[in-house]
Order: sequence, then structure tokens, then C-alpha cells
Amino acid sequence: MNDTSDNHGTLQISRRKLLGTVGAAGATGLVVGAAAGAGGYAAFGGSGSGDGAALATVGAARVPFRGAHQAGILQPLQACGHVLAFDLAPGAGRKEAAALMRRWSAAAERLMAGEPVGDGDGGVARDAGPCSLTVTFGFGASFFDRTGLAPRRPRQLDPLPAFSADQLDPKRSNGDLWVQIGADDALVAFHALRTLQKEAGGAAAVRWQMNGFNRSPGATAHPMTTRNLMGQVDGTGNPKPTDPGFDGHIFVAPGGEQPWMTGGSYAVVRRIRMLLDDWDKLSLKQQEGVIGRRKADGAPLTGGTETTEPDLDKLGPDGSPVIAADAHARISAPEQNGGATMLRRPFSFHDGIGPDGAPDAGLLFICWQADPLKGFVPVQRKLDRGDALSDFIRHEASGLFAVPGGPAEGEYVGQRLLEA
Repeated sequence: MNDTSDNHGTLQISRRKLLGTVGAAGATGLVVGAAAGAGGYAAFGGSGSGDGAALATVGAARVPFRGAHQAGILQPLQACGHVLAFDLAPGAGRKEAAALMRRWSAAAERLMAGEPVGDGDGGVARDAGPCSLTVTFGFGASFFDRTGLAPRRPRQLDPLPAFSADQLDPKRSNGDLWVQIGADDALVAFHALRTLQKEAGGAAAVRWQMNGFNRSPGATAHPMTTRNLMGQVDGTGNPKPTDPGFDGHIFVAPGGEQPWMTGGSYAVVRRIRMLLDDWDKLSLKQQEGVIGRRKADGAPLTGGTETTEPDLDKLGPDGSPVIAADAHARISAPEQNGGATMLRRPFSFHDGIGPDGAPDAGLLFICWQADPLKGFVPVQRKLDRGDALSDFIRHEASGLFAVPGGPAEGEYVGQRLLEA
């Protein structure tokens, strides 16, 4: 079935083509079609082309701003993105933070619909539709002291423990407010970044910003798990919304200590530098031994396909485990970590070549869980004690943020915290 337009010019998109463009993570939370195309401010008319042509599939894909959870958690990985933290301005408190979140939420809703934001819109995203844009907001531990809301700070925002592989830059870590932006078009993502930075006005200033990317939708012959900059299939073991207990592992349930976090999640953000020159010196067999999976297709070294469960008890002809004791796949497996579960949703990054000639590149690791002490922390502790991959990576920045649930109609993100 091909894409067609009806007599009103509305884009009709086949399920088959949609699934071929959004990537392996599925189409959870994605809304595409008449509302997406007609709502885009350059999708029909005013685009400069003058022909009023319907948007292609990637451009028309639209993610709802409102819902039980914020966008940018369950949606498929986007081709490009920005993650950044803001600090409230000196003297700014709860009143200024509430006004800022109200402005940001209004802007994000328009941006995610593919619409301009006010008369001052710079037109960077003109001619493009929503392109699966998501904007996600979170609060750091310091936000609660700055706004006089310390009694409402969740215990899950207690500082993460130190790990031996950490070489953290405090200037690129933490922050009062956190924003995650993702889109399948770089200009659409930049437009959102620029708009939110302008909307911050004098209430908050950027503390740090990081830019990332993933494989573009439609770049592979069929949907598949993405690869990281080491060339490894990355994300095979991610939990799925259809898995039993998924919501309980990833989202905060009603009735918790902080009701304003119901439907929310906790994001751990880590800038992980990959020592690619050292990695590339390894043979293919050595690389696969470090990971515990075949590089070609992501299948475990014990056989099968990418989705086959690794046989951690299987021994080779010499009597040693086929998947080594320090292989990343073994150490990070949930059954090796008391069932610890987190949803990973990263971006790769490349910030140029360093003075030593090595690429400043790696992974903007972002993971989601209902409680970091039951998700990220136990897994990272285990990795810290003996993961073979640790010799080829360096954790350079870190942040932990409380990401409230999605806003209901008429609400802004964080309203239940700031106005309770």
C-alpha cells in the first residue's frame, strides 16, 4: 500500500511504511495523519515551495504533548537531539519557576505540533512538520532548595554514589532544570532548543548542553536496533511496554511519598566517552569477547539471534564460559543484578577531535526508572566492579532528574509540584 492523498490533501500513511520509518523501538505514543500534517505550520502552504504538497512520512509524524507520561520516554529513538540543564537565576524562586514552566510547556506543545511559537519565531523549522519532536522536562535535586520545596524533594533524588570509573566534570553535571529534546530532523530539534532557551528569559540560564544523534529513520532495509559508535548493536535487552511489570519498573505508581510524581520517572544522564582508538586496536574476536555478543547481528556468543537469551552457563571446548565472566552482556544482565530494570534511551555524540588526535565521542546515556536505587545504581555498581568494557569508556558527566508525569489538559509540566 502506497502513501496517498485524499481530495483534501490529507496525508494517509500505511502502517507498513510507518513501522519502516520509526525504528525498532516501535510506534508507542506516535500520532500520524491528518492532525499531524494539517497542524504543521509549513506542511501545507507557507513553505516557500508554493505547491502545498503533503509532508513525507518522517515529517508528518507527531507525538502528543499531553498524556499519562511525558513524551520522550516511550517513543522510538530519534535521529538527533539535545540534552541540557538550566540553573535558576539568582533571586528566582518558586514563583519564577512556575512562570517558566508555564511558558516552556506552552512552547513545547506548539513545537511538538509543528507550529510556530509567537511572533518572535525565527522560522528555523519552516517547511518541516513535527518530525517526531519530543520535549521532556525534569527537576534536579538543587531545584527544590532554590524554590523552597525541599520537603517535596523525592528521596530518589539523593546523590548517586561515586563509581571508580567516574571522571566527572561538575560544570557539565546536575542542574536545577533538565530538558531533553529529540526529533528526526536536525533543524526541528535546533528550533526547539533555540525557542526554549529564548523562553527562559531572565529566569534561568544554561548550565550545560550536549548534542547527540542516532541512525535516521528509514536508513536500514527494515527496523532494527541501533548501533553505538563502537559499531555494536546497542539496546537489545531493553524492556518493552508489553513486558509484565514494565510500568512498575519505569514509572512512579500512584500512592507514593510524593503524589506529584505519579506517572513520572527518574532520568539518569551520563556523558560516557568512548576510547575509540583503543577499541579499534582490538580484533573482532576480542571486541566480541568484551561485549559477549556478535558484532554483526548482536546475537549472544552462545548462539541464536539478537533476541535469544544468552546461555550464561554454556562452556566452550576448553571448559571456560563462552560468555566471559567479565563480559558486558553477562554483568549487565538483569538476572545478574537482582532483576534491576531500566529503560535506556541514549544518543551518540561526537564533539570533534581532541588535542591528542582522538575523537571526543561516545554515548549520551539516558536511562529511565521508577527508582534509581533499584535501576541504575545496582547495575552500575556491578559494572564498576569488573566490566571488561570499562577499559574503553570514561564517565565524564552525570545528572539525576525527577521527571513528573505528563500534563493533563490545561496543565503545565510540574504544576502539581509548584502549585500544590
